[in-house]
Amino acid sequence: MALAGVRVIELAGLAPAPFCGMILADFGARVIRVDKTKVAMAMDTQARGKQSVALNLKHPRGVAALRRLCVQSDVLIEPFRHGVMEKLGLGPEELLKDNPRLIYARLTGYGQTGSYSKAAGHDINYLAMSGLLSMLGRTHEKPYAPLNLVADFAGGGLTCALGIVLALLERSQSGKGQVIDASMVEGAAYVGSFVWKSRSVGLWNRGRGENLLDSGAPFYDTYRTSDGKHVAVGAIEPQFYDQLIQGLGLDASSLPAQMSVTDWPEMRETFTRVFATKTQAEWGQIFDGTDACVTPVLSLDEVSAHPHNQQRGSFLRDAHGEESPRPAPLLSRSAAKPSLARDPFIGEHTRPVLQDFGFTAAEIDQMEAEGIVECKETKARL
Repeated sequence: MALAGVRVIELAGLAPAPFCGMILADFGARVIRVDKTKVAMAMDTQARGKQSVALNLKHPRGVAALRRLCVQSDVLIEPFRHGVMEKLGLGPEELLKDNPRLIYARLTGYGQTGSYSKAAGHDINYLAMSGLLSMLGRTHEKPYAPLNLVADFAGGGLTCALGIVLALLERSQSGKGQVIDASMVEGAAYVGSFVWKSRSVGLWNRGRGENLLDSGAPFYDTYRTSDGKHVAVGAIEPQFYDQLIQGLGLDASSLPAQMSVTDWPEMRETFTRVFATKTQAEWGQIFDGTDACVTPVLSLDEVSAHPHNQQRGSFLRDAHGEESPRPAPLLSRSAAKPSLARDPFIGEHTRPVLQDFGFTAAEIDQMEAEGIVECKETKARL
């Protein structure tokens, strides 16, 4: 796999950092999640392929143990607000002095500098600060966040993973590590670069929800079918639009021009009425194999059964039957081989990992007795 041999220390966090770690694990890195002690259950639902070590970082010896792990690792992912790691004595200055080759990835909402660097927040806040939230929503409605996908995962975890891979590539030439300051505000904004770059060509001149690509155009929207399901329509180009009109059984000569914006509300009413006359499957029979750009809106329970997704093996099931997307993209020679085992228990791998990193059995036993680490390998086998 592409990242085979790369050792990653991931400090346990929520959503974005675990996703970043899972990406690296999927593509071959050894990802060791460092959990807190005295925690009953992990909040990491993206723990595929990871190992778990439970360390008490409130104890100096727990901090020292983490430093020893980082000395022999390639990457550290930390998800805390600015200043937390420095207070623990685990800031970049200390860890890069210990290991000058370390890639120190700091994934936060607002970044390491600026007046909001120590402020709390979530995806919706970072999306709002990126400018993108103001663009999302239907006309005459308030802005809405599309789940917690854009800032947490696209602008956060995925962008941080890209930064880590870039830093590893650069290190192969310089031999030096570096600090990655991954701000979810900036990551989300960067993902939305098209919006900024396309303003000059008039794509966003109208209000929210009234433009070509934000549900303003009736040929770029979703429609309810007779069985209560939906289809997605993206027939922007004239040749695709013509096939849409043909599949709907409409007479193009009786309709307004495609780009007559003032007539879009009338066109939407027509499309809404026609799409409601057939089931989603019936529309599939009409539009599959055409370039009308009409596809079913599939639920999470339906996606793996769709013929196209089945043919590509786009979704996989783990040992417990839980379904999730296969890692993307596909690499022809060094493809990802995601683990299908269950997620780790907190502290399940504490003992074997510490032993791999040079800790003696006596050291581990003493740290366990003093509450510095938790070893739960026995529980994990039950």
